[in-house]
Amino acid sequence: MTALRPAQQRPDVPRLGQTEFIAMIAMLFATIAFSIDSMLPALPQIARELTPDAPNAAQLILTSFVFGMGLGTLFAGPLSDTFGRKPVIMAGAVLYCLAAVAAYFAPTLETVLLARVVQGLGAAGPRVVSLALVRDLHKGREMARIMSFAMMVFMLVPAVAPFIGAGIIALAGWRAVFLGFLLFSLVSCLWLGLRQAETIHPEDRRPLQAAALWEALRMVLSHRVVVVSTAMQTLFLAGLFATLSATQPIFDVTFGRASEFPMWFALIALMSGTASFLNARLVMRIGMRGMIGRALLAHTLFTAAMTAAWAFGLWPEAAAFWAHLVWTISVFFVTGLTMGNLNALAMEPVGHQAGMASSVIGAISTVLSVVLAVPVGLAFDGSPLPLMIGVLCFGIVCLGLMRVLPKR
Repeated sequence: MTALRPAQQRPDVPRLGQTEFIAMIAMLFATIAFSIDSMLPALPQIARELTPDAPNAAQLILTSFVFGMGLGTLFAGPLSDTFGRKPVIMAGAVLYCLAAVAAYFAPTLETVLLARVVQGLGAAGPRVVSLALVRDLHKGREMARIMSFAMMVFMLVPAVAPFIGAGIIALAGWRAVFLGFLLFSLVSCLWLGLRQAETIHPEDRRPLQAAALWEALRMVLSHRVVVVSTAMQTLFLAGLFATLSATQPIFDVTFGRASEFPMWFALIALMSGTASFLNARLVMRIGMRGMIGRALLAHTLFTAAMTAAWAFGLWPEAAAFWAHLVWTISVFFVTGLTMGNLNALAMEPVGHQAGMASSVIGAISTVLSVVLAVPVGLAFDGSPLPLMIGVLCFGIVCLGLMRVLPKR
């Protein structure tokens, strides 16, 4: 996903009004969050219908999608440099919709999971290439402003998606959520197709070359800072995805609050959404490494204390739920404080190939994080303890990796 040089910016492309453009980009971004979070209320029904002997396996509905999205991240950007932004977004959306229909009719969990992987591959197009579309039309502070407003809208999606999913399930059953994905994608693609012109000139398109992707991979793996930052991103995402997978079962089985889950998840999403704003205010004064180190140390110590308290039964029954809720918010919150800084550190040494390097880093960290998150989520035994231990282990390894990060 390579940005056009300033001289190649497209002033000739008819532009939408800023409000409409931001809303359209936010909706394209939101494909990922909606595809994950609206499935959370469906996990108990999926477990009862498709995998009653192994209810934890229903969590794979989430991580299989993320795995496919991670793989798609590697290719969506380079393909859009060759074929154009809109064709790749549209092709990804077609794949996403076909997979949603396949998941709707899938008779077994295995076929649903395969459809979700393919759906994730398709979703990488709208999610990744929409960022390139913004970069084609805007630069500098204008681009930052557009992205900030789009992300503010995007952050509301995790708060409302479980309510939407629960409403669809109540009306038509859990399989109908996949039809909701179909409708969501059709609306966003019609909007893009009818209102937004192509943003990259045919003469500016680059041939698709495997050698360029291999060179980006070699470059990323040759810088210690990039490797360490990517490894830390992987561990933070692993903790986040494991928590996301296990949160609904914990609320249901451990605390008996399944019916309240959409409300509590909305609170978690809204509270954790403030992390990016806090980071923006502090990072210029403390520095990227300082923000990462302090947030990581505080959260690892907090997780250690919470793990010990749960393991030794120190929480009174009335306080256990509230303590776990605070800890869950902290997992999402620390991710918001650190991921942007880690990505910035990883991109500094490879600025001359930022687009391709970003695709490689994003793909590696996402795919490997799913590999780490799946066993932690599947270890759920009726209590939050396996999840807490997994997140604690990820944090301890990250603290060790902090020693080789540069001071910024």
